[in-house]
Amino acid sequence: MSDTKYIFVTGGVTSSLGKGIIAASLAKLLQARGYRTTIQKLDPYINVDPGTLNPYEHGECYVTDDGAETDLDLGHYERFLNVRTSQANNVTTGRIYQSVIEKERRGEFLGKTVQVVPHITNEIKERIQILGNSGDYDIVITEIGGTVGDIESLPYIEAVRQLLWELGEHNGIVIHLTLVPFLSAAGELKTKPTQHSVKTLMESGIKADILVCRTEHQISEDIKQKLALFCNVKKEAVIQSIDASTIYDVPVMMQEEGLDAVVLEKLALSNTVEPNLEQWKEFLQRHKNPKDKVVIGLIGKYVELPDSYKSIQEAFIHAGAANEVEVEVKSIHSEHLSEKNIEKKLQGLDGILVAPGFGERGIEGKVTAVRYARENNIPFLGICLGMQMAVIEFARTVLGLSKANSTEMDKDTPDPVISLMEEQKSITDMGGTMRLGSWDCHLQEGSLVKQVYGSSDIEERHRHRYEFNNKYKEQMEQAGLIASGLNPKTGLVEVVEIPSHPWFVGVQYHPEYKSTVASPHPLFVGFVKAVLAQKQKQNNASLA
Repeated sequence: MSDTKYIFVTGGVTSSLGKGIIAASLAKLLQARGYRTTIQKLDPYINVDPGTLNPYEHGECYVTDDGAETDLDLGHYERFLNVRTSQANNVTTGRIYQSVIEKERRGEFLGKTVQVVPHITNEIKERIQILGNSGDYDIVITEIGGTVGDIESLPYIEAVRQLLWELGEHNGIVIHLTLVPFLSAAGELKTKPTQHSVKTLMESGIKADILVCRTEHQISEDIKQKLALFCNVKKEAVIQSIDASTIYDVPVMMQEEGLDAVVLEKLALSNTVEPNLEQWKEFLQRHKNPKDKVVIGLIGKYVELPDSYKSIQEAFIHAGAANEVEVEVKSIHSEHLSEKNIEKKLQGLDGILVAPGFGERGIEGKVTAVRYARENNIPFLGICLGMQMAVIEFARTVLGLSKANSTEMDKDTPDPVISLMEEQKSITDMGGTMRLGSWDCHLQEGSLVKQVYGSSDIEERHRHRYEFNNKYKEQMEQAGLIASGLNPKTGLVEVVEIPSHPWFVGVQYHPEYKSTVASPHPLFVGFVKAVLAQKQKQNNASLA
């Protein structure tokens, strides 16, 4: 008998129903009851990881402390649970097949024919149980990507069927997330898509224990009874998930629907401790009742898809609540910015964030936005590529190095103020080869970032190849751009700031990855606080 309980979350009818949010919300409720809970994501695509995927394809690539490039749902897991994830929390089909083929090449299968069953399914089952076998968790929630019936998902569904049988009764359950659409012509909710989805799951040998029904309208008791009857679940196991104003409402809504109570009953676990959501509800209270508002421009080149900057958007929500201020994030495409239209495009912004990214497209627009923020005393935060653009802009405008650039954009630039790390120059593969994961940073005494963090030594997550060129460090500092954060081992510049500016900070790392509901990131909290202060200062000046 397993000591760890397993919950599998599948999806039907359509994609993008929010399996990750439901999984994270359930995990939050179980954690709030005292259970050690973690979540993992199984992704059916054949990429080894999302690291080489364009953000338009799959949204943001999330990075863990141990350097794994993962699905953005892991960001939701960390933001909800305030618990760090790792390589073991995200598995792709590409990684599964890569591992099985490597084993076959080493002769580990003793000459057997390698097949989807049992070799691929055994590998999936092993990956699912890595976290459970660690002894660190009472409950492991596994989200299966894609939609039931997809050809890519079949090995995962079969592995889940086998594992449920092996685990035994009360040790594993399946939550099936489905859609109950409203047909305006008929004026009613329709259950047939859910019935067909559950039937497809049953054809694979898996019975759904709980149905979570996404809907835009209240599901009546009659419809719940109908779904229970036709889908072979108890009526109390039919859970309504109606559209919410914010994803952070979902744990409270799932508690009201009794999802966690039904799960604990089916897993034969104690239900005596009520979930403690006081801190969570306090956050919601501050988020929904702001005392002021600021508008921050997010300058990026993937802005058409909001998920491309998911962690930044969520970090602003956390920081806004911490400051009791509504943060309106205005997405602005850097490709559409130029010296001629910059004032018109950035008019009305209280703060400017230049976002991360790769490649040459839209770069000059980012440089122009940095200059606008610097020269007009607008609070500025540059992240990764955004920090590099701040360095390039300063070199060009203040130091007079008109052709200064990054060797990523211009290999022949006479002033490579941003250049490729020495150890990166011989690397030809793109996937998983950047400076990834958590790295140390020492903050300079008396600096703005030291004040913001309240600490001299920090750890932050990275995802990049190019670095600040230390050959230009002294020249930059003499002109007023200070390298206020350094990696203590390599001497690489992690943070730059301009002390003479109201709030101008560029960071080589990705602070947004570590912001959670329980622990809003200090850099975002400090940035929003500075934006609000500068706005109020300007308002007072205009009234005087």
